[in-house]
Amino acid sequence: MYLIDTYAWVEYFIGSNKGKVVKKLVEEEKNVIATPECVLAELKGWAIRESIDFEELYTVVRKLSDIQCITTIDWLEAASIRSEMRKTSKDFGMIDALIIAQQKRLGYKIVSGDPHFENIEDTIFL
Repeated sequence: MYLIDTYAWVEYFIGSNKGKVVKKLVEEEKNVIATPECVLAELKGWAIRESIDFEELYTVVRKLSDIQCITTIDWLEAASIRSEMRKTSKDFGMIDALIIAQQKRLGYKIVSGDPHFENIEDTIFL
């Protein structure tokens, strides 16, 4: 069971070597793949900056993963996670904290190459 973050989806869409790792995970039928809904906003921002049709990306993400809604519990847990992480990483953001909160609630592994996740337990770091 894998939670795919923005970094991983971008690598998947550009077809990089890191993206090939993501491709193998998301296209393996036995794997359960999820995408936090906050990742969609970041992915759309990337698509806008790169002049890429977000609707095409969104169709692929929906086909290959379940979109996980952010719950009140996730938001509240994310506030605590962000506060703790900022003790050692001053630029640790709320979206990253939300992804970790969902990971904890769902029990999935995060798939990312974002340096903020490098030392997070149960992360497949690209």
